[in-house]
Amino acid sequence: MELYYSFSALIVLASIFAYINYRFLKLPSTIGIMVIAITVSIILVLFGESFLPKTFGHLNNLMISIDFTEVLMGAMLNFLLFAGGIHININDLKEQFRPVLIFSTAGVIISTFIVGFGMFYILPLVGLQIPFIYCLVFGALISPTDPVAVLSILKQANVRKSLETKIAGESLFNDGMAVVVFTVVLQLAVGKEVDLSIESIGVLLLHEAGGGLLLGVVLGWITSRLMREVDDYIISVLVTLAVVMGGYLVARQMHVSGPLTMVAAGLFMGNFNVKFKMKSITQDYLIKFWELIDEILNAVLFLFIGFELLMIKDLNHYVIPGLIAVAVVLFARFISIWGPTKLMPFNTRFSPQTIKVLFWGGIRGGVSIALAMSIPKGEYHNIILSITYCVVVFSIIVQGLTIAKVANPKQIEQEEMAQENLVTDEK
Repeated sequence: MELYYSFSALIVLASIFAYINYRFLKLPSTIGIMVIAITVSIILVLFGESFLPKTFGHLNNLMISIDFTEVLMGAMLNFLLFAGGIHININDLKEQFRPVLIFSTAGVIISTFIVGFGMFYILPLVGLQIPFIYCLVFGALISPTDPVAVLSILKQANVRKSLETKIAGESLFNDGMAVVVFTVVLQLAVGKEVDLSIESIGVLLLHEAGGGLLLGVVLGWITSRLMREVDDYIISVLVTLAVVMGGYLVARQMHVSGPLTMVAAGLFMGNFNVKFKMKSITQDYLIKFWELIDEILNAVLFLFIGFELLMIKDLNHYVIPGLIAVAVVLFARFISIWGPTKLMPFNTRFSPQTIKVLFWGGIRGGVSIALAMSIPKGEYHNIILSITYCVVVFSIIVQGLTIAKVANPKQIEQEEMAQENLVTDEK
């Protein structure tokens, strides 16, 4: 019952904050909820123990009672990624397969090392010394873009379809590489022996990422075949729920990536089911159900991110390191996007405006916080969690609110046409 009470409180708070944002702030829903939650958290941290001790105590106990890492990585993320995958057109993804693959693999590794080296050499200038291996841990957890934050914010931005597919596809598929890199570096940091041979890491990546994708395709194919035989909206909704909830349990038992399983299953079901004529009422209910699930869980997740401020001790001591981390992460993001576009043989060249949107659209969110919280308690746990929180808040609020202005569709179209004409002339 404790979990039920906690989730009920989060839903009530999310609905109140969503209403306040809709009536007064007029921000994108998820960002507005997070901003209000952060504001409430700051007020409670500053004045709560003196003027509102009961409220402060209840909210603090609520956040302590919920394992954010387990709730997000083990439950919410599966629903949100399936909902995101089911709405992506597989043909659009095929067209952007090469950049999506490179950005979600090589881009993560490049960013991890740039952030690691940057933090190691810059933080001592402000009196904060962190071992290089823990700087790499931070680099690994902050480098992957957050699919939940990206998909949520892209809905509000007027981005061209091809560009949206690049950004969304990267964020959906970089989980496999990110988890492997983070796992290996964290094990090194805590003193465990790790086989760093290319073969060993390749096998780990193949098992974690490849196994997750394969499991998702199998689940998607089986359930899609079943849904063809029973064209009923209630059963269709129940079947998709079973894929998400049961699929995660299977992925966990097989020790493969649950998030990638959900992405693959969502992509397969969302595109395979189009091939047979589903009743309009069935399709309508299915789409609206997953849109509703997506909106509700996004609201709760961004509320959670806002209230995580209550859990971070002495955050004010790490504001300067946090701002440094923001600058380093942005620089690493730019290099990890710009570098591959100049070195890799893509079918079309990337215009400066496209690179700018890909760079600024690399939004971090709850996944980075969840990974930071999974670091064992120790000397550097709170430091890494604090600077991660600073980067995530900046990323969601500043980048999330300005990505629509950065994405100038007319300019991007003109630049891409010029680049395509240049490639054609060279041939």
